[in-house]
Amino acid sequence: MAPWGELLAGVRGVLLDISGVLYDSGAGGGTAIAGSVEAVARLKRSQLKVRFCTNESQKSRVELVGQLQRLGFDISEGEVTAPAPAACQILKERALRPHLLIHDGVRSEFDQIDTSNPNCVVIADAGESFSYQNMNSAFQVLMELENPVLISLGKGRYYKETSGLMLDVGPYMKALEYACGIKAEVVGKPSPEFFKSALQAIGVEAHQAVMIGDDIVGDVGGAQRCGMRALQVRTGKFRPSDEHHPEVKADGYVDNLAEAVDLLLQHVDK
Repeated sequence: MAPWGELLAGVRGVLLDISGVLYDSGAGGGTAIAGSVEAVARLKRSQLKVRFCTNESQKSRVELVGQLQRLGFDISEGEVTAPAPAACQILKERALRPHLLIHDGVRSEFDQIDTSNPNCVVIADAGESFSYQNMNSAFQVLMELENPVLISLGKGRYYKETSGLMLDVGPYMKALEYACGIKAEVVGKPSPEFFKSALQAIGVEAHQAVMIGDDIVGDVGGAQRCGMRALQVRTGKFRPSDEHHPEVKADGYVDNLAEAVDLLLQHVDK
């Protein structure tokens, strides 16, 4: 691995994953990861541009931000790039009427979307709503369409809550892909368009940005394919085997967000 000064040279913007980097979700609003509240505050006091980039699809942006603010984070709704609003934009642009297989917590994001006579399926991390009946209903909608469209809010395999690892939307998305013989359109990480929209929001080019995440494929691999540098934290869903992943190698590994921010503030513009 190159020296930190070389790795972080020219960084002007930072994209931060939320779950597993800032906090672990769970009962009672979840728990802030040690040092992360102050780490975010330090970043925002620096000259670096900061954007929060999440695949959270069980909560609306309003609810997620409220939860993080209660944990002590300096964050506003306008600073968050999330998949549900991006998906709504796509649905409107393409006159798509979705059958929604989503969590009740994010349903409010789709209030302005026409869901009558569906001509596509939108799948998100539906949690307990991933029943056989609900999966089969989505399958039936897709199979009845001449040109089936499946839009997935992310494709993560799992994430970490305070109670342990939890299945994410990816396995269910793959089940519908397999059953219907189609390929889903992913809105969220690791989609290049999703990263580009986050970079555009802070006015920073990919080569000037670093992504900090806990997912070796979605966060690190996705960011690197867009031309960004990427650090993986050893919190959240991180597994020791991630450091020996056969296809993706982070530009650097850090114990937590606090260590990443220490390194950034030590080396940026030096």
